[in-house]
Amino acid sequence: MTKTNAMRLLEQAGIPYRAAEYVYDETDLNGMHAAEGIGMPAEQVFKTLVARGDRHGCLVFCIPVCCELDLRKAAKAAGEKKVELVHVKELLGLTGYIRGGCSPIGMKKRFPTFLEETAQLYDEIAVSAGQRGCQLILSPDALAEYVGAVFCDLTEA
Repeated sequence: MTKTNAMRLLEQAGIPYRAAEYVYDETDLNGMHAAEGIGMPAEQVFKTLVARGDRHGCLVFCIPVCCELDLRKAAKAAGEKKVELVHVKELLGLTGYIRGGCSPIGMKKRFPTFLEETAQLYDEIAVSAGQRGCQLILSPDALAEYVGAVFCDLTEA
């Protein structure tokens, strides 16, 4: 397994994690395949979505792969009137990551980050390690503290 920048950053910060690899599936647009591939419930595997608000620019939202982002709740959490997901073509330039491998850890710039509050129900959650086919399993509290994330309700009911 190749060590990713996200892994190096966690190690430098002294944050314990485990890495888990899986076979990336190009057709899996929501991340359910990642959850199956690493053998974790979909509620504990989080996808990283990048959006743009009308006031504060880019925002990062981490939600379970089995859920959809509620744009109204996301806007409210971020103090925005309106939030839209960024186009996939913009992702690499903004974050340094490609679709399917976008991690909340180690983006080019530190953006305001919001983590679905259900993450707090678990001792461990998984997020992308920064490359397709690799997940980081770590404490949601440690992740939130490291990236400066706020826990809030972000998903559609």
